[in-house]
Amino acid sequence: MNEELQARAQAVASSPVASVVYRLTRVFIRVVLWSYFRLGVSGREHLAGDAALIIAPVHRSNLDALLLAPLTRRRFRSLAKESLFQVRPLAWFMAALGAFPVRRGSADRESLRAARLLLDEGATLLVFPEGGRQRGDEIGELFDGAAYLAARTGAPVVPVGIAGTEEAMTQGVRLPRPCRVQVVVGPALPPPDPSAKRSALRAWTADLLANLQSAQQAARSRL
Repeated sequence: MNEELQARAQAVASSPVASVVYRLTRVFIRVVLWSYFRLGVSGREHLAGDAALIIAPVHRSNLDALLLAPLTRRRFRSLAKESLFQVRPLAWFMAALGAFPVRRGSADRESLRAARLLLDEGATLLVFPEGGRQRGDEIGELFDGAAYLAARTGAPVVPVGIAGTEEAMTQGVRLPRPCRVQVVVGPALPPPDPSAKRSALRAWTADLLANLQSAQQAARSRL
């Protein structure tokens, strides 16, 4: 089933109509949502360039991915839970915004393969290294997906702290509150060596965690 959903999502994302939908949605987010949350951004210069890039933000709310889209003119691609692609209209819109399905709680080789292909083509890929939504500003254990993709594709990884979205729209809440949001984009981390052993990848992931924690603390201090 996942291969079929992957193929559908890729077909939608490649269509001209999807590009228009993405641009219009990004304008709406920048004009309406950024104003609603009085969003502030620091470190945008770390997203400059045209080469493949992995953006690795904290994840505290369903708002996170949406609010990051206007940070750069480059179109984000992202991993999203497979269940969001079971309903056709929602699946089309998610794919138009650059998302493709991933199975939670499994290696999901098809999704990792799709992510590698996107990065090989120079994509800007959004990956939440914490996996699902977490609570509080403390960064917990990270999954190794970012390290794996960075090592295999040579793409640098940019940690992003986001403060305020948990208060604006925590888990179980349908409508967001007008809380102030701050985003801090940290310096890019060079990718691990492609021949790195598992211990080296774990050390690289620990470095990513430290940088992500620093970005999150900086974002919180700006509220």
